[in-house]
Amino acid sequence: MSSGIPTRADVPETDKWDLTHLFADVSKWQEDFAWLQREYPKFAEWKGRAGESVQTLAGLLEFEKAVEQKMERVYHYASLQAAEDSTNNDYLARIGQVQNLLTRISEAAAFVVPEILAIDDERFGKFVDDLALKDWRIKLHKIRRMRSHVLSVPEERLLALSNVALSGYDDTFSQLTDVDMKFGVLVDETGREQPLSQSSFSSFLVKRDPELRKRAFHQFYAEFRDHQYTLAASLAYSAKADVFHARARHYPSALQAALFPDDVPVAVYDGLIQSVRANLKPLFRYFDFRRRVLGLAELHHYDTYVPLVPEIQTRFTFDEAIEMVLDALAALGKEYVQVLAEGLRSRGWCDRYENKGKRSGAFSSGSYSAPPYILMNYKQDVFADVYTLAHEAGHSMHSWFSQSSQLFQDYEYPIFLAEVASTFNEELLTHHLLQTTNDPKMRAYIINREIDDLRGTLFRQTMFAEFERIIHAIEESGDALTLDVFKSEYHKLLEAYFAEHFVLDPELDLECLRIPHFYHAFYVYKYATGISAAVALSQRVLSGQPASVEAYLKFLRSGGSKFPLETLRAAGVDMTTPAPIESTLQLFERRLEELEALLL
Repeated sequence: MSSGIPTRADVPETDKWDLTHLFADVSKWQEDFAWLQREYPKFAEWKGRAGESVQTLAGLLEFEKAVEQKMERVYHYASLQAAEDSTNNDYLARIGQVQNLLTRISEAAAFVVPEILAIDDERFGKFVDDLALKDWRIKLHKIRRMRSHVLSVPEERLLALSNVALSGYDDTFSQLTDVDMKFGVLVDETGREQPLSQSSFSSFLVKRDPELRKRAFHQFYAEFRDHQYTLAASLAYSAKADVFHARARHYPSALQAALFPDDVPVAVYDGLIQSVRANLKPLFRYFDFRRRVLGLAELHHYDTYVPLVPEIQTRFTFDEAIEMVLDALAALGKEYVQVLAEGLRSRGWCDRYENKGKRSGAFSSGSYSAPPYILMNYKQDVFADVYTLAHEAGHSMHSWFSQSSQLFQDYEYPIFLAEVASTFNEELLTHHLLQTTNDPKMRAYIINREIDDLRGTLFRQTMFAEFERIIHAIEESGDALTLDVFKSEYHKLLEAYFAEHFVLDPELDLECLRIPHFYHAFYVYKYATGISAAVALSQRVLSGQPASVEAYLKFLRSGGSKFPLETLRAAGVDMTTPAPIESTLQLFERRLEELEALLL
């Protein structure tokens, strides 16, 4: 193997995931793809008949399930192949075929939900009480609760036709920031010119040289200033589209429209903001501590990402990383550890290392009755990759427990819960590493890493959530969302969420225009609630609280069978109270005290 990045063909089979668990070979995939092409037009035979009888509705749902389950598996295989090697034309062709077929199937099945909603209440009540539909009660309940927000057939058609036109702001943002905007180059600490881009910006902010961080920040935001009016217009139309859809579907607000599918009360969203706002002093203390440790006269935003402890020199093989993760998760019991160990070691769940054409980063991806595959780009000398493995293993085991315990129609867990299991694993790994190392530098590095994770996920995402709430309320009140309004409202939040002696560069007001999630509003709060739930659950397990492990495993098994808050409450965490948020804020303060003792 050459010293450079290997081709896919050069990678040993033992380092690749084993997709034969999905399809023995491509010919088997083609058989299922052909079956879908042949069978999906039969949806037409069911059209107009959903409310005909219990047996007819059950038959329609079972047919839709057969199509969806096979489609999920076909898509899963094609998407994983495309992720492992985007230079393979056969793989790219297959994923294109699947996407086109998926569109046609969605069109053919578009009548199902409206027809279920059209069944009158008395008849529907008799239907769901019938044993023929006992396996479908959860799904039918979730469909039915949307009834007051689904419009007439002609109105729904108009909304469907308007979807593409009303999402142009997102494409504008992506094209402008990813393609048209040019950020130039910077001379790095080695004297070499390096390109500055959306993806490389963060790598400059962790450099030890404060002048390099400063140059990167100002050069980066200079380009945003040159395009600020276009970006502000895109963000304004994003909020307008959210408000339009909410009003069209009879929701009181865009925020309530976003929360309704997960059955999350607005009080949970508002409570998150209130709890974090009331506990900002430890964050301010951390900023001042960071300034002192870095030896700076004043702290700027571009100084908040560089690790306080320089990157520690470690070298762990992938097998050693597996051992560390499994040891950290031992508290979850034999089944959890054994299944994960077999998946990572011998059952081909994980694609381990980088190769040419492979997707960057990491992810976990599963389908029903198939392994929850993990894509990694593991590097032995990057300690953070051990955390990445623990994180993705959390997602995978969530999927494994869910699909082994739930019916297909109930196994997919909502995004609200998705980050809980992965962050939970990171918390257990942190605890394990702190328990097993006596090296002060390593301890400081681990604690600093957790503090910055909590700062970025709880404090920062809550500030983002507050900004989204504010700008949508302005749009709903009838006032105009202009560039000056965006910058002014964001600056107020910066003043509230950053310490008094923190230097707020004028360019930072433009940050509100460069956060991709703002163009998909009311998602970021889930990061903050997710990490809070994970911390609360991990503390229950680590403290040895009776039945806490079984309660957590039950959470993993529940999949999408209940709404998120109900699922978490059963596991021992009530997100309708401030307790989980406050517990996580207390952890932040405790870790800060530990870090101060190590570094001052």
